[in-house]
Amino acid sequence: MDFIPSPPLTPPHTAEDRINWLRLLRSRRVGTATFYRLMNDHGSAQASLDALPDIARAAGVNGYRICPKSVVEEELRAGRKIGARLLAIGEPEYPASLALIPDAPPLLWVKGDVSLFERPMVALVGARNASSLGLRMARAVSRDLGAEGFGIVSGMARGIDTAVHKAALDTGTIAVLGGGLDVIYPAENKDLYHQIADTGVIVSEQPLGMKPFARHFPMRNRIVSGMALATVVIEAAAKSGSLLTAGNAMEQGREVMAVPGHPFDGRSSGCNNLLRDGASLIRGARDVIDVLAQASPLALTAKQTPDEAIEPIAQTPQSLDDTTALHTEILSRLGGVAIAEDQLIRDLSARAEDVSSQIMTLELDGHITRKAGGLLSRT
Repeated sequence: MDFIPSPPLTPPHTAEDRINWLRLLRSRRVGTATFYRLMNDHGSAQASLDALPDIARAAGVNGYRICPKSVVEEELRAGRKIGARLLAIGEPEYPASLALIPDAPPLLWVKGDVSLFERPMVALVGARNASSLGLRMARAVSRDLGAEGFGIVSGMARGIDTAVHKAALDTGTIAVLGGGLDVIYPAENKDLYHQIADTGVIVSEQPLGMKPFARHFPMRNRIVSGMALATVVIEAAAKSGSLLTAGNAMEQGREVMAVPGHPFDGRSSGCNNLLRDGASLIRGARDVIDVLAQASPLALTAKQTPDEAIEPIAQTPQSLDDTTALHTEILSRLGGVAIAEDQLIRDLSARAEDVSSQIMTLELDGHITRKAGGLLSRT
């Protein structure tokens, strides 16, 4: 909290001011905390840039060079070329909830409908290797919250994140990227990326063209939780990035919620641990709205509760090229909680005869257990 601008920063008023902000933020060894500290100490981006070489020299860094003006001008041109905008903290369209966290990005690249930032937002996150039940829950909660006027925030990763975004395409979803705004990751989400850019918002604090590295994802996660009133974890192992997002939400003073799972399913251990430690238990969108209404009724401006009946949304068909791929996909969708075989077939979007044949093989091999009523679970 010690590097929150005090008094609050005045956003850049001219094109030159904006260039200087970006030059300062893109200079070597200047992260979010250092940016705010320099602005507090020197009063402006230009004065901070002038002081940087001497500060670096005093710290034992010789030959320090600030980011050249030509570099940030090229980044700004690239942003305009793809229809993106650079929002500065303090500007009216900058997400209000995000501006309240201590390490809010000073500058944020956005592409899409920024009016979504005016809605109350909920972050939905979870496992990349999600189960069939986890994906169904993700789609249902996302769809129902979106229908009630909430903006749905997630990180566009595989699994839960992808399901969440797809379910909220019609109502409005915000994807926070780990790399540059123009870098689609994972590549399989190319179509989803363009759909979100058309109907929702893509967000990133990284330079355009920056490929995502492991260190970028914790930085992205603080934005996911920071934009939202609450973070809901739908499936997460005991050590996962989703739990880091939940931890960020706690530190930011936001609500943390989790969907319970079977104790024998490792993908639910992180959620169960959150619930043990005090997170609110979530069974559907109604629970999310009820918790938010109790925590901050004045901040909750979305419509009232959705229908509690939650129906699964069909998943986009995927190509299952061979037996090994189908085996892997079937096992990845099953957990300790049994589900109906016909539901599994619908979730896989594969031919029923192919799935049934492989289920039998996996059952004979001892990987799948069949229970009363034709229900299947992973052994």
